[in-house]
Amino acid sequence: MYNHRTTRWFFVLAVILNLILVTSVQIERERVDGSAPILSAPEGNSTNHSGANTVEPVISNTTEIGANSNFTRIFDGKTLDGWIMAGDGKFLILYDEKAIQSQGGLGVLWYDKQKFGDFALRLEWRIASEGDNSGVFIRIPSLGNDHGVAVNGGYEVQINNKSEDSLYQTGAIAGFVAPRNVNLKPPGHWNTMEIDVVGQSYKVFINNAEVTEFTGNRLIEGYLGLQAHDDKSKVSFRNITVSDIK
Repeated sequence: MYNHRTTRWFFVLAVILNLILVTSVQIERERVDGSAPILSAPEGNSTNHSGANTVEPVISNTTEIGANSNFTRIFDGKTLDGWIMAGDGKFLILYDEKAIQSQGGLGVLWYDKQKFGDFALRLEWRIASEGDNSGVFIRIPSLGNDHGVAVNGGYEVQINNKSEDSLYQTGAIAGFVAPRNVNLKPPGHWNTMEIDVVGQSYKVFINNAEVTEFTGNRLIEGYLGLQAHDDKSKVSFRNITVSDIK
């Protein structure tokens, strides 16, 4: 009785071991030829060694903003390739932040690789101190080394949160129309700006809110530029992107 029972258990154990071996071989074959499914953690979450849940960052390797965006960077964060300084002053590259910062002035750093007609421009900017002065020039002629051509030939979207004249406060089309309901972040923090230009219609958005609407009568295409205003004003820019509007 004991011998028969022992033999039966050995037979069952042998069958189980054989099934395990066959299954392991099949899984290995599927892994090698790529037919086996790959099991992974739920998207966007992982677990670290302490057992706490963490969120994996999503990183884009394109030069556009957003996977389905038509916005293209015109400043790569590393060089001023395609940009020319007209007048006095300059812009320093802040490599750690992939940004540029105005120094001295009065002058305009302009992008000479392409003229823009109907377009949307998006960027981030930051002032170092209250009253720092700068601006974003749109549809300006070729400047050469004369920054004054930008003022008379195109339009400037003002950056200056302490101007006593509302026509020169942040978000204004400088000298033409004052902004409204502008909500700014304090010095040292990044703000966003979007400028939409179609025909002679100009709209300015600050931190996702429309602050200015204007109808112009100047050039219907031109270059883009950033102002260096004076020695005291340290205004930084990054994520400078533009999209043609067809």
